[in-house]
Amino acid sequence: MPKKNPKEIISQSQEVLLVDFYADWCGPCQTMNPVLEESLAELGGKIKLLKLNVDKHPQLSQQFGIRSIPHYILFKRGKILWRKGGILTKRELVQQLKGFV
Repeated sequence: MPKKNPKEIISQSQEVLLVDFYADWCGPCQTMNPVLEESLAELGGKIKLLKLNVDKHPQLSQQFGIRSIPHYILFKRGKILWRKGGILTKRELVQQLKGFV
């Protein structure tokens, strides 16, 4: 089965989906990887993660107005529930996301 494109995943996700807009060369993005993983684990896996490389998906990044990375957008059924750019602590991220699970 072919992989779905990210736009389809975002629009068709029945679960809450956190999209991480990042780039391989971005230091702050790499710093956030363990924070994201630990935060989502603490939320019991109720939020799925989709990592989206802005260099490989420039149209999607532009469509969602991504001007700086790292940038996070929380979706459900294609609708934006929450968005935030920059570095967050695990505590900040968990606190902001737990209202959506």
